[in-house]
Amino acid sequence: MPVKSIKLNNGVLMPEIGLGTWRADETGVLAETVKKAIAMGYRHIDCAKIYNNQREIGKALRQVDVPRNELFIVSKIFQNKHRPELVPGAVDDILEELELEQLDLLLMHWPYAIKPEQESADFTADELEDVPIMDTWHAMEKLVDQGKVRSIGVSNFNQQVLEKMVPQCRIIPAMNQIEVHPYNPEHELVKYCQSQNIAVTAFCPLGGGKISVMNDNLIKRIADAHSCTPAQVALSWLLARGIIVIPKSNNEVRLKQNLRTAALTFDEIRMISAIKSRERKVDPSRDIEELTWVFHPDKAQCPLI
Repeated sequence: MPVKSIKLNNGVLMPEIGLGTWRADETGVLAETVKKAIAMGYRHIDCAKIYNNQREIGKALRQVDVPRNELFIVSKIFQNKHRPELVPGAVDDILEELELEQLDLLLMHWPYAIKPEQESADFTADELEDVPIMDTWHAMEKLVDQGKVRSIGVSNFNQQVLEKMVPQCRIIPAMNQIEVHPYNPEHELVKYCQSQNIAVTAFCPLGGGKISVMNDNLIKRIADAHSCTPAQVALSWLLARGIIVIPKSNNEVRLKQNLRTAALTFDEIRMISAIKSRERKVDPSRDIEELTWVFHPDKAQCPLI
């Protein structure tokens, strides 16, 4: 069954189920996973410069027998390329790695910048750099004009930042990619984004790592009732909320399962939404106090928009 699509605010159609590639950097394995996934029906591949695996993905894309216009490829600008004069070159590098002429969606990976010479995600507060978000965004808008990207959006942006950013945009963000799963439901942020016609993609839709979403008793009971996996329940709950999902797996069975949704009842959706457990996989403030504002705007405000 073909994957359904969501229409972005610029009219571009985006498949609602994609393949996540964060921390999927095993040489040779990822290329085969991408090819298998596309053969199964995946058409949306989520990438990023900092994942350090785009050449592997580009190699796979070159080898698949699917027209380019049927694929939806997303990538993200790393924080060391936020200076507006660096944005065009950053996107040229992404396109070269993926062996593409155009991206379907380009995201600003984080709402803060680091110094250009810092090429690792392992940085300190001393390596943060003051670059206004709108300077980077206006440079991204020009890439749409030039045809290098079809759509632009953001990732890891909270509501307070978006509320200040959107009125200044010539092109409204088409997407906000954020961590969403039953233990980090982001009810208010998702509601706000959708009210502004900004689509939402959930990364880590299954929790992942030490987050115990897949062992939640309620989710397991609902999975048993539908003869499916807890992962399928979690993904179906997100899709029922109108959220795009990008689960990651290199297991052929799980890749197929992640494409098959469960028809959750209204009550099941409501019960999952009411889960009280809270866990977040990604939070830069755990390492750098100056970034508390990213996910805790009640404690600190974004310094530059």
